Amino acid sequence: MAKHQTANIRNVAIVGHSAVGKTTLADLLLFKTKVATRAGSVDDGSSLLDVDEDEQAHKHSISSSVCHFTHDGKHVNVIDTPGKPDFIGQVIGSLRAVETAVITVAAPSGIEVNTRRTFNQAVKAGVGRMILINKCDADNIDFEQLISDLQEMFGAGCVPLNLPVGLGGDFKAVHSTLSSDVAPNGVVGDASEYNQNLMDAIAESDEELMERYLEGEELTADEIESGLHKAIAAGSLVPIFCCSAKTDVGVDEFLSALSHYAPSPVELTRKGVKEGEEFEIEPKADGPLIAQVFKTRIDPFVAKMNYIRVYSGTLSKDASVNSTGSDKPVKISQLLEVQGGTQEAVDAAVPGDIVATVKLEELQTGNVLTRGIDGVTMPPIVFPKPMIALAVEPKSQADQSKISGALAKIIDEDPTFEVERNDQTRQMVMRGMSELHLKISEEKLNTRDKVEIVTSSPKIPYRETVSGTAEGSYRHKKQSGGAGQFAEVHFRIAPIPQEINEEEFFTKANFESMREYHYNPELNYAFVDRVTGGSVPNNYIPAVEKGIKERMTQGVIAGNQVQDVSCELFFGKDHPVDSNETAFKTAASMCFRDVFKQASPVLLEPICNVEITVPGDNLGDITSDLNTRRGRVEGMDGAPGGYQIIHAKVPLAEMMTYSRNLGSMTGGQGSFTLEFSHYETVPPQEQQKIVAAAAREAEEEG
Repeated sequence: MAKHQTANIRNVAIVGHSAVGKTTLADLLLFKTKVATRAGSVDDGSSLLDVDEDEQAHKHSISSSVCHFTHDGKHVNVIDTPGKPDFIGQVIGSLRAVETAVITVAAPSGIEVNTRRTFNQAVKAGVGRMILINKCDADNIDFEQLISDLQEMFGAGCVPLNLPVGLGGDFKAVHSTLSSDVAPNGVVGDASEYNQNLMDAIAESDEELMERYLEGEELTADEIESGLHKAIAAGSLVPIFCCSAKTDVGVDEFLSALSHYAPSPVELTRKGVKEGEEFEIEPKADGPLIAQVFKTRIDPFVAKMNYIRVYSGTLSKDASVNSTGSDKPVKISQLLEVQGGTQEAVDAAVPGDIVATVKLEELQTGNVLTRGIDGVTMPPIVFPKPMIALAVEPKSQADQSKISGALAKIIDEDPTFEVERNDQTRQMVMRGMSELHLKISEEKLNTRDKVEIVTSSPKIPYRETVSGTAEGSYRHKKQSGGAGQFAEVHFRIAPIPQEINEEEFFTKANFESMREYHYNPELNYAFVDRVTGGSVPNNYIPAVEKGIKERMTQGVIAGNQVQDVSCELFFGKDHPVDSNETAFKTAASMCFRDVFKQASPVLLEPICNVEITVPGDNLGDITSDLNTRRGRVEGMDGAPGGYQIIHAKVPLAEMMTYSRNLGSMTGGQGSFTLEFSHYETVPPQEQQKIVAAAAREAEEEG
C-alpha cells in the first residue's frame, strides 16, 4: 500500500546560483520538520544532502539530492540542486520530477548567471515558480531595486508574498502582503501596493472570482488559497518570499507557503506521447502506469540507483514494467524512499511519488516505465550538449583495464558528460560543460574507481579536401622471387561543394561512360567507376575503393580525414600472374595521395554556431574579442535585465579556452552555447602552421 495520497504530495526543486544558501535552507527545513536532530552544515560536512565525498571536499553541491518531510498534513519531496552553471544537467533532470521550482536568490548579490538559467529552465519545464530571497540579514541590500530587477527580468507576475521587516542586522521578521492589515514599522516596500497586485493575480485565475472581485466583494481565505494555487500553476503569478536560513527568520512562513500554495501533482498537467500525438496524463493511482527515470546515481555502497517519478498508476515492488530503454520487461525488485544519503524500503508509489530502484543496469536517465498501456512515452528530457573537451588516456597499464568501466559510470549518472573515440585524431576525448565539470569528473575517476588519467588539449578534427581538379596514375610493381605484385590505376580527383546533394552532384557532373558509383553522404565523397574495355578487372574494383578509403582516413597533407571530393577510376592495367587485391589496394592508395597533392589541397576546420549572453556593458569587449578569434557576428538580440545575446560563427580552434576568458571579461556574468555548424577552408597562413606541426609530430612518432 502506498504511503501518501497524490493530492497531499508537494514536489519542489530548490534551484538558483551557487552560494545562495540552497542546501543550508533544505537542511534547515529537515530540522524544523523533525527529520533531523540538528540543522546540517555544508561548511562542517554535517549536511544531510551533500553526502558525496567530492561535495564535502569542495563544500558545494555537485549532484542533486532528494529528501522529504511532512508539514501541515502535506508530504513534501524536496530536490536540492547544484548552483554552479557547470552542473545545469542536474537541475534539468530534477525539474522533470517536480511541480514547483524555488528560484533562490541571495539578497546582496541579486540576479546572477544561474538565476536566469534556472528560471528559464523552470519555464521550459512548465512548472510553477516561486522566488526565495535568502540572506536578508546580510549587509548592502537594495531590496526595492532587487524586486524591480526581478520583475524586469522575469515579468510583472513576480510579486512579493511577504516583505522583510528590517534588513541586515535589523532583519527580525516578515510581513505578509496577503493581509490588508497595516504594515508594522520597519517594513521594506509598499505592502498595500503588493497586496493589490496579489489580489488582482488571484482574481484573474478564475472567471467567477474575477466577476465578484470587480464587483467589490472580498475573497475568502479558501478562495485566496485556491486562486494562488491556480495562478502559480499557470505561471501567471511568481510569488516572492524573504528569509534568512542562517538566522531562521522567514523560514516558517516559507515552509507554510510550500504546503499551502505549491501546486500538487493533480493541479499541473503532464503530457504523454502515443503514436506521435500528445495527451494529458491523468494522475490516478488506479490508472495505467506511466513513470520516468529523471536521475541516475552510482552509489559506492548500493551500486546503481535510478530515481523515478510516478505520473500515473501505481508502481509496486516486484512489479514487471516496460521500459523505453529495454526490449524485455524490467522487474522492480526494490522500491526505496530516499532521504539524502539514506534509503527506506516502500511497497508502492502512487502518482506524485518520487522513489528509487537499485541494481537495474538496463535503466537510464530519461527512460519511461509503463504497464497496462502500450506505445506510450513522454517528451524527452533535453540536456545541453557538452562544449568543453579534454583528451584523456590512462596513466598506467593497470588503469588501462579499468578506465572504460569507470567512464561508463560517469556517463550513466551525468547526461552532460560524453566520451568518444576520435578515429581521426586517435584520441579518447571526454566532453563536459566546463573545465570545472571535467575536473570533478576526473576526481570521481580517482576517488571512486581508483583510476588515474592524463589529460591534454584535444586535437582539432581538421579535414582535408581539394580546391582544383587533377588526374594522374600510379604503378605498383614488386618482384621478390616467386609471384610478385603488379597493379596500375589512373585517377581523376575533383572537389564536391558542401552545399550540394548527391542527386545534384551527379546531374551536374554528367560523367561519361559511368558504370557505377558509390556515394558517402557523411563525407560528401563519391567513388566513380568509369573503366572501359576491362582495363581494371571487375574483381579488383572493390580493392581499389578500399585503398582510396584507407588513404582518405589517413589524410594526405596533415593526417586528417579527407572529405568533399570525387575520385574517378578511368583506366588501369593488370598482370595475369602478379596482380591481386593487395596490389590494387596499394596502387589506389598511392595514386590517390599523388593526385590529391596536385589538385590544390586545402585544410578545412570545424566552424561552430555560438550564442553568447552577456551584460550590455560588456558588448564591445566581447565583439572585439570575437574578431581576434576569427569570428563573424551574425546578429544580436536584446534580453531582459540589460543583457545582449550575440549570435556568431567561430572556428572551433578559437573556442577551446573561451569559457575561462568569457568569465574574466564579464565577471562571471556571461554564458555561451556552442554547436557544430559546418567546415570551412583554413586561411593559408594558419594552414601552413598546422601542416608544419603535423609534419613535426609525424617525424617524432616516426
